[in-house]
Amino acid sequence: MSRILSIQRLIAMLIKEFIQMRRDRITFAMMLGVPLLQLVLFGYAINNDPRGLPAALVSLTNDPYSRAVVSALENSQYFKFTVENASPSEARRLLRKGEVTFVVTLPSDFAKQAEAGTPNALIEADATDPAASGAAVASAPAIIEKAVASVKQNNPKLKQDLLRTSTTIHRKYNPEGITQFNIVPGLLGVILQLTLVMMTSIALTRETERGTMENLLAMPASPFEIMCGKVLPYIAVGGVQVCVVLVAGRLLFNIPFEGGMTLLLSSILVFVLSLVLLGYFISTIAKTQMQAMQMTFFFFLPSLLLSGFMFPYAGMPVWAQTLGEIFPLTHFLRVVRAILLKGAEWNEVSSSVYALMICVAVLLVMALKRFKPTLD
Repeated sequence: MSRILSIQRLIAMLIKEFIQMRRDRITFAMMLGVPLLQLVLFGYAINNDPRGLPAALVSLTNDPYSRAVVSALENSQYFKFTVENASPSEARRLLRKGEVTFVVTLPSDFAKQAEAGTPNALIEADATDPAASGAAVASAPAIIEKAVASVKQNNPKLKQDLLRTSTTIHRKYNPEGITQFNIVPGLLGVILQLTLVMMTSIALTRETERGTMENLLAMPASPFEIMCGKVLPYIAVGGVQVCVVLVAGRLLFNIPFEGGMTLLLSSILVFVLSLVLLGYFISTIAKTQMQAMQMTFFFFLPSLLLSGFMFPYAGMPVWAQTLGEIFPLTHFLRVVRAILLKGAEWNEVSSSVYALMICVAVLLVMALKRFKPTLD
């Protein structure tokens, strides 16, 4: 029996494994960090019923009915008027840039319409993400009707008849609420991030595990040249993936291509650069390919949840939105959806592209500083 199972040998093996786990600090941190990260993100940051969505108000009047409607919409917690007294052109520009989710327009004769029992308001919603704006749009007509009714009750001279609201809803950029129009452009960023970061993260660790790192360091090449040699092939891989996803999205799901292809491809290139540099930076930290894959997963999970791909970005708390701004995927999703679905131009996506450029610059410096020209 002792030849098959020895308690002493088993205890010795267990001690050896625990010592090995303690020495592998990255793996040990992942075992503790991933569950805690999932608990925090799913428990606090994720919200399928977003509230406080930014809205612009185009009010051509300042009567009690208009004020009551605006107050009621804000009290519903679905709408948060970040821009008031905007002109129609300015409000639509903000909607196109993605700075607001709704544009609420109250006509100049809104009070007269309300007293006649037929108040008419216009709500334009950014429907590129149907899940984010759906609940707010569905509740808006009833909210407006109750607000107008409450004002009329204070005026006994008016007929307290049943209101016939005719609130007009315009779902912009995705009027039919097709989920694929929101998901497929986002999948382009998710697929690129998952594959490129993982492949480039094992670029240097593979050399170390195969014993060819000494030959690489003995070459008369600078750290920048080594980095370029490692990441440029994967940029080509990313180009192939981009072509496959865009062609498949057009042929299989009929995704609209409203914007310019030059701007789209240029933005994708900047995003791909940030991903391969991130993967290379991870490879300068990890000692094994397993550690590189673990660190890639640890980055991928919060990026996927906080970028606005799976859950509405506007529904997250402020701290989660601030954290989400760190990830390149967050800015890329804004760019690719704006260009494909809204036909956005450079001035409307420039802030997100600049953010991606900053990510590229920071990751480039960090990767070069972390690169060690020796095996020690």
